[in-house]
Amino acid sequence: MKRIATLTICIFVLAVIVAIASQPAGFEKNWHHWRGPHGTGAAIGANPPTTWSEDENIRWKVAIPGTGHAAPIIWEDKIFIQTAIKGEAPKADPEQKADADNPFGGFFQERRGRGGPTNTYKFDLIALNRSNGDILWQKTLKESTPHEGTHQDATFASNSPVTDGEYVYAYFGSRGLYCVDMMGNVKWEKHIGEMFKRNTFGEGSSPALYGDTLVIVQDHEGDSFITALDKRTGDVLWKTARDERTTWFSPIIVEHNGKAQVITTGTNRVRSYDLATGELVWDGDGLTANSIPSPVAAGEYVYLMSGFRGSDLQAIHLTEATGDITESEAIVWRHNRNTPYVPSPLLYKDTIYFLKSNDGILSAFNITGVSLYGPERLQGVSNVYASIVGAADRIYIAGRNGTTNVIQYGSQFKVLAENKLDDSFNASPAIVGSELYLRGMQHLYCIAE
Repeated sequence: MKRIATLTICIFVLAVIVAIASQPAGFEKNWHHWRGPHGTGAAIGANPPTTWSEDENIRWKVAIPGTGHAAPIIWEDKIFIQTAIKGEAPKADPEQKADADNPFGGFFQERRGRGGPTNTYKFDLIALNRSNGDILWQKTLKESTPHEGTHQDATFASNSPVTDGEYVYAYFGSRGLYCVDMMGNVKWEKHIGEMFKRNTFGEGSSPALYGDTLVIVQDHEGDSFITALDKRTGDVLWKTARDERTTWFSPIIVEHNGKAQVITTGTNRVRSYDLATGELVWDGDGLTANSIPSPVAAGEYVYLMSGFRGSDLQAIHLTEATGDITESEAIVWRHNRNTPYVPSPLLYKDTIYFLKSNDGILSAFNITGVSLYGPERLQGVSNVYASIVGAADRIYIAGRNGTTNVIQYGSQFKVLAENKLDDSFNASPAIVGSELYLRGMQHLYCIAE
């Protein structure tokens, strides 16, 4: 039995490593959505700097108007970034009536008056020249007064865009989804739905793109759902109700046995949907409340986690996953300590890296569930919202205080560098080639030797 168990683990490790190594190379020169070319946070083949400061290895930095936690995405010579620019307060209308189209009734109508901002915002998509940071164009996609506020640490532009190299799909949550070409021309726009988030904490889930299909999750205090749209027209392909309250995770799409599945986390249930139909493929026990970290996957395995008022990490084998997977063999292993609240994990080679809550405390697990180290405290990084990224056998963790730790990949915890910039980082980093991009509250940095 021991020999069989050892053989099973070896096959498990080999399958994941092969899956990671055999990922399509088409997106390697790009970072086309917020978790990179493979949705894992890893940039295979990239080699950004290990050290930098305001006076070292900064190719350029440029001020970004407005505010946003949306991560930059990169396609060839262009960088795209979303932002919300605060405008003037509108004049009050004493005869303003309740919105007849509001399906949530008087309670949420009241929340508009109590919890919503009083200023209008411009919701902009910006394209920058990758070589020097110059703004190529800036397009206002929507101008409106948000119907409710956000958490004090959040913004009205926390959803990241996605691109296929021909069009950019900029999603501003309740403010809509926009298909924009590389020159800034809007091809189509779509109102997905208006959300009312728990405690008016704001929005943040990003769309997933696979082939010609865009997938968006809207979990909130009203009628939650997941929907798929045709990227060419914005037409709804399917829409499936979800029994969930507010979440902020972004879905991922994986292919297994020739079929694409949409993997989602959740408080009530973790779920997989058939990309073609929206039908449930499998589901199981939910994670903790306020699910924010996005899943990561390689080959036949997916890893889901969250860490608000508890800790949970589930490693799921897709070959075994069908129907209700609760306490089934589909759950290869599970861990219930030190998982992240906001930042998503990194799946790099055969290792999963994740933080405790929003703290600068790192754990590393082999994909088989064996703890390599942790929890280990980072140097100078105490609070983290940005997700972890990795390249060149290095792990990059950017903190809200402007400090980024660079950690050595491997089974031993080793801090290679502690880099400080005069900014605050909430958006997740992007890596392409020899460049690391950090979006701060004030500037977008291109870090390169």
